[in-house]
Amino acid sequence: MPDKFEQISLHQGFMKHNGGVMFRNISENEYEFKSIINENHLNAAGITHGGYLAALIDAGAGTAAHRSVQNAPCVTISLDLKYIGASKIGDEIIGRVKILKKTKTLVFLFCELKCNDKIITSASGVWKILKIKS
Repeated sequence: MPDKFEQISLHQGFMKHNGGVMFRNISENEYEFKSIINENHLNAAGITHGGYLAALIDAGAGTAAHRSVQNAPCVTISLDLKYIGASKIGDEIIGRVKILKKTKTLVFLFCELKCNDKIITSASGVWKILKIKS
């Protein structure tokens, strides 16, 4: 059974300011995250702003990369997004991350955002594992 969702936006910053992100581990290479769309997330057309969806994927997939390498710090190298559908205020967005490959220095992954069981955004990305010197 997967872990329960936990709030990962605990410190002041962009994602906490924007409502936070809930996250859970599914398996060693699969993770989920979610957020509820509020008025601040909308664009002028009344649908969720693509920039918010990009930030949500960056935060959720970045956390997955971080957890997949025993909590080593990771930073985004590249993130390629495809906007496929839309969401609106009150919708719950669920992201699913699959870790595709890990090397000593990189994490490769794929992510999909779904709303009402329909894919609204997909992404592939690469994260750099930072080696912090003591």
